[in-house]
Amino acid sequence: MEESHIEEGERQNKLLDVAPALISVHPSQKSVAVTVGSDLRVFNLIDNSPVTLVDEANESFHKDSIRAIRYSESGKLFVSTGDDKLVKIWSAESWRCLNTICSEKRVTAVAVSHDDSYVCYADKFGVVWVVELDGINEGQILPSKKGVPLFSHYCSIITSLEFSPDGRYILSADRDFKIRVTVFPEEPLQGAHEIQSFCLGHTEFVTCIAFVSNPELAQSYLMSGSGDSTVRLWDITSGSLLDTCEVSTVAGHLETNESEPTQVTVTDICAIPDSSLAAVAIQSFQGILLLSCDLSAHTLSITKVIKIPGESFIPTSISLSTSTLWMVSGASNGSSQPGYSRVRVISCIESEKSSILEDEQIPGGTKLLEKLQGKVSVEESVMIAAAEAVRAAMSSLLMKKQYSEEKREFRKRSRNDKKTTN
Repeated sequence: MEESHIEEGERQNKLLDVAPALISVHPSQKSVAVTVGSDLRVFNLIDNSPVTLVDEANESFHKDSIRAIRYSESGKLFVSTGDDKLVKIWSAESWRCLNTICSEKRVTAVAVSHDDSYVCYADKFGVVWVVELDGINEGQILPSKKGVPLFSHYCSIITSLEFSPDGRYILSADRDFKIRVTVFPEEPLQGAHEIQSFCLGHTEFVTCIAFVSNPELAQSYLMSGSGDSTVRLWDITSGSLLDTCEVSTVAGHLETNESEPTQVTVTDICAIPDSSLAAVAIQSFQGILLLSCDLSAHTLSITKVIKIPGESFIPTSISLSTSTLWMVSGASNGSSQPGYSRVRVISCIESEKSSILEDEQIPGGTKLLEKLQGKVSVEESVMIAAAEAVRAAMSSLLMKKQYSEEKREFRKRSRNDKKTTN
């Protein structure tokens, strides 16, 4: 009886455990990667051909939903990680898996140091781990490694990790409304013990962070998105909130009444390099916003609203390379059926002549779409269902599951670290 009750609860949780489709583009636009559930799809834009991943240690690659992907700043490495507790480090040139790190808990965010020396990843218990990548720049397959604890948010789910442009700090955003700025130590394997500041001001979970900078100014500033319908600008040295930009009204979500305004979640932020502009994706908005940051005046403003016409395309993830913005929409509920995604591209995003490319105009054309989407065309009904699934599951993904007392006791007895070994 107890087990059947627990299994029913697990099934209900699984229905809400939706993984949004993710996209990441090589810094020099040499390749583009998309994930849907556990499926990692990569397309080589230089050769105009699909990429075959090579993982000598594990033929099935990821076994559960991928929650974070990222190219390193140099473009030499690519990291994927997620619910299967595996952090996989790939060569972004040969697409061989160079190392697989086994995490103790499910992984929610990942970051790579600017010199490719360290990978940091965060788990659902709020712990940030660090792995040293000695010898990986030569494309060597590394021996099995384990992460070393760097610091902790104490049971608050970490949603985003980012190194500061100068590499001095590692920033971590979490479900409990805060952003922590930690000094990245000279010897990370011994832990990070110095906190520079906390950026406090969001009233809901923080979903994404990105740095915006201008070549004319030495200092970079942090932008953050949240479930409170705002994008905020921060000075990370002091933790000061410089400005707040409300996005829900622009996205077409008017207040239902005076006492209960409708909130929307900022799902992704992508800063345009060497510019004061950033693209912003919103949970239920069919397009993106372009925000301008006046770094001298410390202000944020919406300069452009780009709507995607003709279909129900709501970006679940965005990525930028040079002046081209890549977007993906889609989701997976972890089932064995293949997931479908929809890829769209906006060229010259920072200029007045920006345009939404038709499928045949996208770099790679139909070959790319067939690889990254699962097929060339995706039915609109599929995309509508994906958008609804992401919208329904967003809050659930960032909340701790509530268990009954008997279920907690059952889970304690079945913990791996409590099992006896013969």
